[in-house]
Amino acid sequence: MSLASWFRWNEPPNRLSQRNPTEMVVETLMMELSWQIKQAEKQQRERENEYRKMKTGVDYGWLVSYPKQSYDISPGERLQLEDMCTKIQPSYCGPVILRFRQAVAEYEPEAQEVSRLFRSVLQEAAEKIKEEEEAKKLARQWNTKNRTSLSLTTFKSRSRISPFISDIKTISEDVERGTQPNRRVWSMPEFRNTK
Repeated sequence: MSLASWFRWNEPPNRLSQRNPTEMVVETLMMELSWQIKQAEKQQRERENEYRKMKTGVDYGWLVSYPKQSYDISPGERLQLEDMCTKIQPSYCGPVILRFRQAVAEYEPEAQEVSRLFRSVLQEAAEKIKEEEEAKKLARQWNTKNRTSLSLTTFKSRSRISPFISDIKTISEDVERGTQPNRRVWSMPEFRNTK
């Protein structure tokens, strides 16, 4: 074993450069989930203490010892949630966290309900991402169609419209000359076929 391997612990960690954005999104979202579960447990304990205080009239909160082990989601559910997190693009990570926090503040869920709320926020975000991708795809298709249609309009057709040809008889010309028209003729452009 070389001496350099002993001193590797002094090297700065290159952890951030080795991870891809998807892993960072998954880790960030799962950390947010675990933090919200802990916050929900804390609020649940505070509600229970308030209830006991109202019921007995005495605060025994300083005597209560809370169990070290807290609520944790099952490994299967964790894997499903991590899989859902991989579908979230890095640019949506912040808005998903904000939406999740709003939902938690709005519903004030129990610790067991937080993961279900998180799942619904992830599904909502995944659907929104899918809709935006479809809209972008349609916009790209529309832009390519417009380019081809614009190229067709530059094509010079053989038939030309000549609206100001002098041999066209109109009612306004007859009125200006002061003559009565023999029959009524409306001003229409003349179509000529040029070869």
